[in-house]
Amino acid sequence: MSRVGVMLPRDLPVDEVLSYAQRADELGFDELWVVEDLGFRGGVAQAGAVLARTSRSTVGIGILPAGARNAAFAAMELATLAQLFPGRLVAGIGHGMPDWMRQVGAWPASPLTLLEEYTVAVRTLLRGEPGPAAGRYVNVEGVVIGEHPQVVPPVVLGVRGPKSIAVAGRVSDGVLLAEPAAPPYIGSAIRQMADGSNPRDTVTAAGARLEVITYDAAVVGDDGRAARDLVRPGLAWIGEPDWAPHLADLPFAGELARHRQASAGPEEFAATMPDEWVRELALAGTADDVRAQIAARHAAGATSVVMIPAEPDRLESLARLARVLKR
Repeated sequence: MSRVGVMLPRDLPVDEVLSYAQRADELGFDELWVVEDLGFRGGVAQAGAVLARTSRSTVGIGILPAGARNAAFAAMELATLAQLFPGRLVAGIGHGMPDWMRQVGAWPASPLTLLEEYTVAVRTLLRGEPGPAAGRYVNVEGVVIGEHPQVVPPVVLGVRGPKSIAVAGRVSDGVLLAEPAAPPYIGSAIRQMADGSNPRDTVTAAGARLEVITYDAAVVGDDGRAARDLVRPGLAWIGEPDWAPHLADLPFAGELARHRQASAGPEEFAATMPDEWVRELALAGTADDVRAQIAARHAAGATSVVMIPAEPDRLESLARLARVLKR
């Protein structure tokens, strides 16, 4: 089923967090994603509070850095949430931003090896099975979590590049693609998950379709052009090197790179890019515009499209974003 979600912004004032979550649930969003970024709020704690405050939305954690927690204790936390709120949790795991992970002494010599070992370990433990053989970084061999959930939550990898996406295809339940996630990037990620050396298509060993969850900056308004202008600050950093995989398959990728080089900085880059690029790189415009943009992402293979509120007043804009749910 094609789903539409919304992100709980990482910098939302703490006294608005639970009311925002409750309102998103009431408005009918299929999913609500919480963020774990260094210096903001913990993902597991937010997810627990949000699950307790809401009644129907699935809650996703995007993302838990693999180097930040012991795999067994991470699995215990996730298992507890999945037991208390069966069928309502999706766990995202990733490398974490390199600068942040280096700050806390948790960036490994081989991030891909850590991510693969960690994902295999967490998923094994969540199933109630003994931990796998010790690896280079992860050693939970023989550990058993007796309190494992009846409904095992999906574990998806929040990663960008081809090698990491190939790992997601091999050892996880799917991929979480950060913004911008235009249809060409979605298609590329699906191909990368079906890595040639480990052909798997986009179906798990149990026959379930792999998840392809996407994030995109979002503004919905009565004036489409004005809404796209409001979303531009949410695109300021996509011209930087880390975002190259998101853009490589776009028909205007070369022009966009040259535009970034000619711009004085990220803010000027976003403020002066053509309107038609903004249409492709964000979920912004009238409700009909954004419904079409979401449909294009679903058609490209996304199983869930998650909207990132890009306006300063997130609570006020939430109802406008929910207009796209009125089918």
